[in-house]
Amino acid sequence: MGYVYTRDNVKIFYRLIRKGPTTILFIHPPGMGHITFKQQLPLSKDFRLLYVDLRGNGNSDKGSAPINFSLLARDLYDVCQQLDIEKVFICGYSNGASIAMETALRYPNLVEGLLLIGAFSEVDSFLLGSEFLLGIMASKLNMVELLANVISYAHSYSKEFKKEMADYMLRTDADTLYQMYVEGLNYNCTKKLQSIACPILLVYGQKDYYVHHYRFKFITRHRNTKIVYVSGARHQIPTKHSTVLNAITKQFIQKQTRGSQSTP
Repeated sequence: MGYVYTRDNVKIFYRLIRKGPTTILFIHPPGMGHITFKQQLPLSKDFRLLYVDLRGNGNSDKGSAPINFSLLARDLYDVCQQLDIEKVFICGYSNGASIAMETALRYPNLVEGLLLIGAFSEVDSFLLGSEFLLGIMASKLNMVELLANVISYAHSYSKEFKKEMADYMLRTDADTLYQMYVEGLNYNCTKKLQSIACPILLVYGQKDYYVHHYRFKFITRHRNTKIVYVSGARHQIPTKHSTVLNAITKQFIQKQTRGSQSTP
């Protein structure tokens, strides 16, 4: 673990676990930090894992520039460049999946595949929009502790992890959260999905009903999209259904790498 500096001299925290020739880059939702993917550590038996705290989140510095997804994508590209990582599969969760898509659109030569958990290419439903508006309101009112407790409770698989995530979220200031929630609410890449060059695997919880309809936006615009539903799951798949997610991730990446190796 350590830090790298972006092109505008912002310090970004990373953790790189070196196992295997293939790298998975994990992208977390607002405030939650890289520990969101703590349960994906067993994947290091087969792959190299790159955990990052996004700008202004966790142990990473904020900088002075307004936060938007194109800037966060550029940060991730800079991290990979400085660590001499030429190719990655990206695992993006929830709003982190939107940042993953923006990274694939801007840096197609970097991204070999997208595994998107609970993904949406735009916010077009009342329920999802309401979640963003609650986050915007809470962060604007500086209620970061409340957000941390609610989100960590929803993702907890133990009392210890709930406390760890809540404490980690408190490292992100209210203004950063506000900017990320506003950007997430307004972000729309639906019409650009056809321009994503790499394969996409959508992973949805079987009971995560309010994002299921987004699959149609993907499959009608991106020819190489596959969908997997996790039985009994809601939204919090990385923390509460990690064994299944890890198996899905391993299968997806191995299928893509075998395919590329067999292509003349």
